[in-house]
Amino acid sequence: MSLFTITVPARHCAVEYLNGKHERVLAPGRHRRTWRARYVTVDLRDTMTVVAPQEVMTADGVVVKVSAVVRWAVDDAVAWLEQAGDPGALVYLAAQVALRDALAGLDLDDLTRRGARVPADEITAATAAVAGTVGVRVGEVVVRDVILPVEVRHAAAELVTARQRGLALLEGARAETAALRSLANGAKLLDAHPALAQLRLVQSAPHGTQVVLRVGQPDHGGEQG
Repeated sequence: MSLFTITVPARHCAVEYLNGKHERVLAPGRHRRTWRARYVTVDLRDTMTVVAPQEVMTADGVVVKVSAVVRWAVDDAVAWLEQAGDPGALVYLAAQVALRDALAGLDLDDLTRRGARVPADEITAATAAVAGTVGVRVGEVVVRDVILPVEVRHAAAELVTARQRGLALLEGARAETAALRSLANGAKLLDAHPALAQLRLVQSAPHGTQVVLRVGQPDHGGEQG
């Protein structure tokens, strides 16, 4: 480390303090040092903070567990260093509160219904409003998991099973109705055309069956000589 210059890495900045007050913010590169000044380097790269699963009560009184990931970066290095002793913890707490407030306005059907979305934009905006006070820019808050109670998961599985069973029974009933309709139409056709009935009888006879054909009608009422 040089006594006369300071080098700031890429995607970082350095805040110069002289006599307890910040004087300037140094961008990446090499800068001349100020005599008796103190320099604090701040990382400006994106940071991912995982919000551990926490219990949240929905609007209808069901307790679910939800976790999220916050993508944020320091936007104001001076505020980051001076506004809070642990600004990262403040961002974490802001995301927790935003999750609770957003999910408290939803009921269980909103969370389990297909296509329903957790209001991530509202959560991000609420987190960013608090994080901005400590010089943090929040890129997004992504809700990673919503864990339903065991009883609710079992009930949902039973509902899906019952729905599939009902669909199978309905399809079977439709097939049976179609078969009966076909038989009825066939019976009408055979009644109208007796020769078709005889032909169908011959076709349905097992292999090797002897078929006797009689031509004409037997005469049982002839004259006696």
